[in-house]
Amino acid sequence: MEGIQNPIHRTVEEVFSDFKGRRAGLLKALTTDGQKFFLQCDPEKENLCLYGLPNETWEVNLPVDEVPPELPEPALGINFARDGMPEKDWITLVAVHSDSWLISVAFYFGAPFGFGKNERKRLFQMINELPTIFELITGNAKQSKDQSANHNSSRSKSSGVKPRQSESHTKASKMSPPPREDDESGEDEEDDEQGAVCGACGDNYDDFWICCDACEKWFHGKCVKITPAKAEHIKHYKCPTCSTNKKMRA
Repeated sequence: MEGIQNPIHRTVEEVFSDFKGRRAGLLKALTTDGQKFFLQCDPEKENLCLYGLPNETWEVNLPVDEVPPELPEPALGINFARDGMPEKDWITLVAVHSDSWLISVAFYFGAPFGFGKNERKRLFQMINELPTIFELITGNAKQSKDQSANHNSSRSKSSGVKPRQSESHTKASKMSPPPREDDESGEDEEDDEQGAVCGACGDNYDDFWICCDACEKWFHGKCVKITPAKAEHIKHYKCPTCSTNKKMRA
């Protein structure tokens, strides 16, 4: 790794782009370049590491000499186990360690530039939309993608304008995550997760939401002090802002 300059990333998008580049390089090493990678991991050599590089390439090399290293180091000594187990199992093991390394590098980049809770959550959501290297190597990614598609399809069917036909239907919609009219194909799940935000805190994810019947904004239950049990007994909910405005007009 000597002589390779690691780029400085200041935004979530830049860190995610770096993540995708390194991930693509590692995938090449473990799939299309598998034979070349296998030969480079000679058990007779010293401790070797597999590095994914931002330009979608890879290299097998010794760990850096400096302590602590400029970046988190990948698994050390992957070459020693090469001939001690079936090749497929060895590749799978390297894939698991590679996934862990990618995550550590991504969040390492976020620390110096003060990524807060929202930035870290958004970064993880973007990363989580991609199948892991382990899933791709073992063939589990297809199943995960199919399950995600089914999930999106069910969400798409239930999305739309908030129903008001009955009290029970209204209660159910109050406690559902904010619907999205543009979630037709399930292909833009990342945008879907990031598009709906709480009217109180501006964050985009929580387990429980409630919708104001007056302004039709969605809120995290915890932000407006409404629990799922309490929401069951609310026929028409008004957020704190709408309730205050009504009192002022009165």
